[in-house]
Amino acid sequence: MRCFDFIIVGSGSAGSVVAERLSADGRYSVLVLEAGGSDRRFFVSMPLGYGKTFYDRSVNWMYRAEPDPGLGGTADYWPRGKVLGGSSSINAMVYVRGAAEDFDEWRDRGNPGWGASDLLPVFRSLENHEGPSNCLGRGGRLQVTDCSKLFHPLANHLIKAAQEAGLGYNPDFNGATQEGVGAYQLTTKGGRRMSAARAFLRPAMKRPNVTVITQALVTRIVFEGTRAAGVEFKRHGTGETVKAGREVILCGGSVNTPQLLELSGIGDAARLRQLGIPVVHDNAQVGENLQDHLGINYTFRASIPSLNQVLRPWWGKALAGIEYLLLRTGPLSISMNQGGGFFRTDPSRKRANMQLYFQAFSTVVPKTGERPILTPDPWPGFSIGLSNCRPTSTGSIHIRSNDPLEQPRIMPNAFSTEHDVAEMLDAVKFLRKIAATPTMSRLIVEELLPGPACRSDDELIADFRRRSGTVYHPVSTCRMGSDPLEGVVDPRLRAHGVDRLRIIDCSVFPNLISGNTNAAAMMVGAKGAELVLEDQA
Repeated sequence: MRCFDFIIVGSGSAGSVVAERLSADGRYSVLVLEAGGSDRRFFVSMPLGYGKTFYDRSVNWMYRAEPDPGLGGTADYWPRGKVLGGSSSINAMVYVRGAAEDFDEWRDRGNPGWGASDLLPVFRSLENHEGPSNCLGRGGRLQVTDCSKLFHPLANHLIKAAQEAGLGYNPDFNGATQEGVGAYQLTTKGGRRMSAARAFLRPAMKRPNVTVITQALVTRIVFEGTRAAGVEFKRHGTGETVKAGREVILCGGSVNTPQLLELSGIGDAARLRQLGIPVVHDNAQVGENLQDHLGINYTFRASIPSLNQVLRPWWGKALAGIEYLLLRTGPLSISMNQGGGFFRTDPSRKRANMQLYFQAFSTVVPKTGERPILTPDPWPGFSIGLSNCRPTSTGSIHIRSNDPLEQPRIMPNAFSTEHDVAEMLDAVKFLRKIAATPTMSRLIVEELLPGPACRSDDELIADFRRRSGTVYHPVSTCRMGSDPLEGVVDPRLRAHGVDRLRIIDCSVFPNLISGNTNAAAMMVGAKGAELVLEDQA
């Protein structure tokens, strides 16, 4: 039986960072097990390639949530990365750390060392930013790029309109404040995606003390009593057990990590016994407390050209492809979410509670509820999207059986609180306020979705229940907390009730942050690795 000091399950945003940090000084052997395959694929490397990987089973778990009453009975689609780099290899690349208040709340919930001032140096150690920002780090492995010079002209109009609606201009959402509108910073370099695998795992793989096995589905954590001794995994139909000399570290994310814990006997004892799984540790918090951002787009027909005219016709796709192949520039080298920002639905609020996304293209959504990215409308169009920053609705993720190949039951419970419904209602009204500004009035021919007939509060609520969906930021299913009755891991990310098992991914977030979660997931990877190394003494 092979033995490694550390076994890391999952090579995503956090796992890639953990592998790089734990292997850096050469003292420890590190094994990374990834259920997916290589990230060396054209559509993974090309930034706008996420329009293809969105429905590609070779790199995507392609989960489907349960029919959700809060979404009008829709079974929402949940893409998650199944590839080296995890979801950082298929996401929209927006780099937002989160508001300082988010992390201070983590600390104040009984998690010392997780406040904003504690975590800022960790973020900066990851980052390499060559632009004018003085807030982002320089010299780290993760390239963060300003995209304002690559903007489609329509995006600038949208930013101007938001200012006319009362929002201030913000040149850096990772600066002193999040509030305002402007250009997003992206995890790209030289026109290519800068995933966690490219930034952290690939350099680590060059070290002799790092082993990475792809197509390796971990089916169970092996326990000796309550000590995590190794894991079992299957690869090409063959099972294998590997031993961990020091720790097993789960980095599977908010879906796969609680799934593996329950398959291994950690979770609600009654549920596990019902499924025929021997109980190692009874913890009813496993898989609970799920939070996620919910988003919706309002779509408009425009009076000036948009990216629709580039990306819909075959010749437009061909020209964009040639430009990208020759120069690594053009629309394929950047995210669709080029600009946006954060705003308060009520001026009396102390902080922004909604996020905007400006997209210089439009897609009329099929009735199936799926939201394809690269099928633009045949007319000029654009979309203004928004998502809630701090929803209060919570859901759960649990296994259905003891079969590791069966997808878990995802129940988001979207819009299950009056707070979330009222907040989104105010937000969509503000979105229409942006559309009514002088700049937008000159550009808008008509509102396509939801359309001008949708006016009353009841109609607006029914619309966003029907058309909203995940923004792909699930967190907190194994949340951090000092009290074993309220969390799955302690503030050092050690699993409660067992030994030598740690969880380092976005499932440990005590609560959802304001903005995209990829940056914070990588930060958790770096912070978690620090804690692991400190505890080896």
